[in-house]
Amino acid sequence: MNTMRISICRKKTEPTAQSGGEHFVCAGGEFCHMNIALKPVKLEEREILANLLEKYDYEFSQWDKRDVNPLGFYGYQWLDGYWTEENRWAYFILVDSQLAGFVMVNDYREASDKAADFSMAEFFVMYKYRHAGVGCFAAKTAFDLHRGRWQLKYHPHNEASVMFWNKVVSDYTAGEYELVSNYPGTEYADGTLGSILFFNNGKS
Repeated sequence: MNTMRISICRKKTEPTAQSGGEHFVCAGGEFCHMNIALKPVKLEEREILANLLEKYDYEFSQWDKRDVNPLGFYGYQWLDGYWTEENRWAYFILVDSQLAGFVMVNDYREASDKAADFSMAEFFVMYKYRHAGVGCFAAKTAFDLHRGRWQLKYHPHNEASVMFWNKVVSDYTAGEYELVSNYPGTEYADGTLGSILFFNNGKS
């Protein structure tokens, strides 16, 4: 599941993977200077990621209608797998060394009938850092770090997600992607079928 953040996504200079210090057009049109980076999440930082996931799931529950458990947590049953299983990658989004969100990537095929190397499992940018290019930079950096066939699913009722992912993937691929709405077998917790973006950034 993916919540998505609208970021203006226009850059004065082009960032490279895991770089920072790029100029972005911020809300209102002024240029701002931020050091944005993705940092792999270590096992000893698991609790930090778990805490951020609770905030993410709370926000996303307005679309997938999930309830908390008897202890008041949403929980994330796949979290430990990011350190015990292959092909799972978790990153913190840092802005000027401050936690600003997270990116989680795996090789799960959202569309089971199509090949995939990577999927955007979860993506979250905290409110303070939205509409400033942070989400765009984080998404494109994650794509650069993982080259191959991508599947990216989003909830069609999350309008910010729809706008953001369509724009970012279109820009990143120069329009070379496929979007399939209401893909069979991709139900969210509320029963809504997901939309999936397919693209390949592993081409030479």
